[in-house]
Amino acid sequence: MVAVYKPNNLLVHRTGIDRDRVAAVQLVRDQLAGQWVYPVHRLDRATAGVLLFALDPDAAGKIAAAFREQRVVKRYRAVVRGWIEQGGRVDKPLGRGRRGEGGDPQPAVTEFKPLAWAELPTPVSRYSTARYTCIDLWPRSGRRHQLRRHLKSLSHPIIGDTTHGDSAHNSLFRELFGVWRLMLMATEICLPHPEDAQPIRITAQPDKEWQYVLRQLGIAC
Repeated sequence: MVAVYKPNNLLVHRTGIDRDRVAAVQLVRDQLAGQWVYPVHRLDRATAGVLLFALDPDAAGKIAAAFREQRVVKRYRAVVRGWIEQGGRVDKPLGRGRRGEGGDPQPAVTEFKPLAWAELPTPVSRYSTARYTCIDLWPRSGRRHQLRRHLKSLSHPIIGDTTHGDSAHNSLFRELFGVWRLMLMATEICLPHPEDAQPIRITAQPDKEWQYVLRQLGIAC
């Protein structure tokens, strides 16, 4: 296996409508002197963080089976609008479409825990200040945009989410910090090793831009 930190705004692999765009699969292959790599999970283009590849089909198959059998645990971190006072669980089925429409809703569960809180003395919409929470998230299923859609359902959308988010707060981050990114990153993946099934844990630290935002907010998480 090989694990990398995927920056935001990078595709995992090229698609039919993005054939000319650079993708993580090609970059990792080139860094490994042409070694073929097999994606075993996906991150949205806008999501940064731990991305895992297998180096041969057998390992890819075993890791894929671990995902299907829910023996893989992924943790994410996000900055969201508003204050979330305590941890909880969202059990809300999601449709297959990008915004939740289309097809029969599929079971989807997300657990979350707040880590730190921030308040800026800047009016936003009808409020006199802007409040934010840094949280950890554990998706217990793998639906499209699950974390983003579940947090929207809680009225705590992720900052920088242009599909399910809050445009006023997204604009504030651009104006104050010059940050246009989605504030969501995959920080950890735990899984059984494909050779001997021993548990392994792979973690990633926030990149410089993420750390800059937290400093501006005056929080550490």
